[in-house]
Amino acid sequence: MNPFQPGAEIHSDDPFADRDKSEVRRLRGRFSAAVSLWTTSGPAGLTVSSMLVADGSPGRVLGLVDEESDFWDALDTSGRFAVTALTDADQQLADRFAGLMPAPGGLFASGEWAETGYGPVPAGATTWAGCTLDAHRPYGWALLIEATIATVHLGDPAAPLLHHRGRYHRLAH
Repeated sequence: MNPFQPGAEIHSDDPFADRDKSEVRRLRGRFSAAVSLWTTSGPAGLTVSSMLVADGSPGRVLGLVDEESDFWDALDTSGRFAVTALTDADQQLADRFAGLMPAPGGLFASGEWAETGYGPVPAGATTWAGCTLDAHRPYGWALLIEATIATVHLGDPAAPLLHHRGRYHRLAH
């Protein structure tokens, strides 16, 4: 059968099946994670779900980012970034900054953006933090970012965008 005919399948099995992933990646997929958007001057940005906010004086943010991303290149230069909590309404935004959907004109070409001293944030975002880079180091197949939270902007609580086993999920209230 010609694979370009209607109804033809390119793959004989599911290319996203769990059996093709490492056990560690499959384990990570079993944990739900809140989805955030990290942005910095340049502008550059990246969808990040592997992150932790630690309370303290000062508060801290830890996150895993792709060392080869445009975001890391820009952050390494600026030393400052914004972390925005994404909501259910931000699925397309998350996919765009994760490189899962096209971004004609660039990542920041669509939507409205508010400039901050840490990086652009979506104009409608009410919850975000401005952070300063303290350290970074290779960690697994990623780069561990350690930062100090310099400023926090808290809006009304909204249902977070959650990622679990490769899909977005809505938090039931």
